[in-house]
Amino acid sequence: MSSSTKSQRQLIYFADPMCSWCWGFSPVIERIAEEFGKDLPIKVVMGGLRAGNTVPMDQAMKNDIESHWRHVHERSKQPFDHSFFDRDGFVYDTGPACRALVAARRAEPGCELAFLKTLHEAFYKNGVDLTDGSQLMQLAIDFGFSSEQFAQAFSGDECSAELANDFSLVLNNGIRAFPALLGGSEADGFMAITHGYKSFEDLEPSLKRLLSADTLPNGLMPGAPGDQCAI
Repeated sequence: MSSSTKSQRQLIYFADPMCSWCWGFSPVIERIAEEFGKDLPIKVVMGGLRAGNTVPMDQAMKNDIESHWRHVHERSKQPFDHSFFDRDGFVYDTGPACRALVAARRAEPGCELAFLKTLHEAFYKNGVDLTDGSQLMQLAIDFGFSSEQFAQAFSGDECSAELANDFSLVLNNGIRAFPALLGGSEADGFMAITHGYKSFEDLEPSLKRLLSADTLPNGLMPGAPGDQCAI
């Protein structure tokens, strides 16, 4: 890797397709991409919020999750389909949806933010079951992938390895909640932009400082952590 590549500043976005605060953050990261993406390309890393979970939701868990959804809606105005909570025996396993994002990334590098938005909208706005492989396949086809292209990317050992690497990046960077956004470069290191939901207006000063500073300044984190989905 060249020294110029190592010094290229970027953003690393840690998210999960079934994280409600990431859904709330979706318009924020979209605006960040629009206004800063040319100079600060965004790498999307899958969080694995509840990857591998096998326990069906009970009423207490439904109540807890629904209260989070209402809070996210109040802060972000993002829509939610609350008929989700009428389901019985649903296992809130985010692993398949995370794997689907990695498969899309492998099949079409650069589509990650758009496909993540597709997954978020499907789950939170339209009530699609993202733990169902056939539903994930249909979303991929609707997005523009062929069934063969997506199935090959989704089922391969390379996808498993890349997903495991994403989860390792989460742990190695000390990420304990989503959404999380780091900024920096391989040469300069990375600093926290936010751990949790923040508005674009809250984050904009730190993003401008990240772009303009000769060296990374201390204290890029804009105040206390924002609202978040904890691992």
